[in-house]
Amino acid sequence: MSDNAVHPFDARGVAKRFRHAAIFGALESLEDGEVMRFVNDHDPLPLLNQIQQRYGNQVGIHYVARDPGNIVIDFTIQLGAQAAAAAPAAAMAGGGGCGGGGGHGCCS
Repeated sequence: MSDNAVHPFDARGVAKRFRHAAIFGALESLEDGEVMRFVNDHDPLPLLNQIQQRYGNQVGIHYVARDPGNIVIDFTIQLGAQAAAAAPAAAMAGGGGCGGGGGHGCCS
């Protein structure tokens, strides 16, 4: 992966009431294979649950640092993983998609 495919997102500089919306918007603007490197002062477990519910396997979550006051997480867009996981369910349900806004093509 090239350095230009890793996009920093420092949540500490975003007002708390806007954080989740800003994070979802940033994730939805990424292309397949791109990474958003998320930095925060606390472990965002509720956010991680929301990301998994909203995007499933389409967004990979990998902790880079998990120290008190310094949380760094790489969120990787992996459209192939979502397609592979969703294919059987979509065939049975007659649909699919990530449930997101669609900037990265999963809902286009």
